[in-house]
Amino acid sequence: MSTGKQQLNRRQFLKASAAAVITLSAVGSLAFWLKDKSDVKDKGFLRPPGAIPEEDFLFACIKCGLCVQICPVHAVKLADWDTGLSYGTPYIDPNVQACDFSCDSIQCAETCPTSALHFPVFRSAGEKAVEELYKQYPNRKLPPNVNPFVVQIHAMKRAYKLGVAKVNVQQCLAYHGQGYKGPLTKHRAKMRPPGKGDRIYTDEITVDRKICDLCVVYCPLQEDAIVLKDQGGGKFLPEVLDGCVGCGVCQMVCPTEPKAIVIEPEENPKV
Repeated sequence: MSTGKQQLNRRQFLKASAAAVITLSAVGSLAFWLKDKSDVKDKGFLRPPGAIPEEDFLFACIKCGLCVQICPVHAVKLADWDTGLSYGTPYIDPNVQACDFSCDSIQCAETCPTSALHFPVFRSAGEKAVEELYKQYPNRKLPPNVNPFVVQIHAMKRAYKLGVAKVNVQQCLAYHGQGYKGPLTKHRAKMRPPGKGDRIYTDEITVDRKICDLCVVYCPLQEDAIVLKDQGGGKFLPEVLDGCVGCGVCQMVCPTEPKAIVIEPEENPKV
């Protein structure tokens, strides 16, 4: 290669490098500027299972997208450019697709390379549950109807909170003694109903309830998380219990607009 061409290529490389640095600086400045403008958005994200506190999460997450790729129901999305420092980080929108825990292994947290989603919390809960199970059987011979794997998964699903469900009484059909007939959701989503092995497309399922109780019927954690309470006079009201982990299924299947039940993100303890 001639000296002239080498110098030209070098100049082009330096120009491209300078442009890249300027662009990155601009994006960084824009991100910090947007952070001030979108602080509510950043705090309002419903993060995937095992997310560490938000202020730590934003630094720990490397935006690799592995949690997005591995989610079997495609519940995990990446935040758009207008979300400040949250740009590119994972979140869940229960209006579109809830985290129904049907993966069983909490694999989004298991695959996270930086522990922004902290899997040891789930693993510890599962191991402890199995240890407690075997304490009931000193000879370590379990009855045929007792599956340690099911016990482990049960404990893992209850180990961490994404958020907590909140009910808007005035918007709730059950509170007004009303039922619901129609598709489970008006948009296409996926979930595994409690007690079922296969996932379904929610818009292909038609329900007919004299009193709307979809949030209770389809909750993956069932009576541990939510029950329907008789208020008298033909009125009923969903009662959210301490076992609610904020998976968002109740919000996804709620037929009202706006939703009568929504998930408020919960700040998890430092790990």
